[in-house]
Amino acid sequence: MATTDHRKQSLYFPEDMLEEIQREATRQDRSLSWIVQQAWKVARGDIRKMPSVNDVLSPPPRPVAVAPVAAAAPTPSAPPLVAVAAAPSSDEPK
Repeated sequence: MATTDHRKQSLYFPEDMLEEIQREATRQDRSLSWIVQQAWKVARGDIRKMPSVNDVLSPPPRPVAVAPVAAAAPTPSAPPLVAVAAAPSSDEPK
């Protein structure tokens, strides 16, 4: 049989919540500790879904500035980066 770790820890509850836990412990003929442990086991999945304080209070991440890319000479397989319009020739109709 595994040994149980019996570390002591002080927990603070609002008075009305503590009274409710005590009533439930009496009803089930269990200790306050047992009731709180069972409540944790039942609720831990929901509690883990809650955002942490850091998630709520952290400012949203700043957008990353994108530096302009210098125009490079076009490669044979890529279209030119800048289109240049040719001036109309004198023999084309207007």
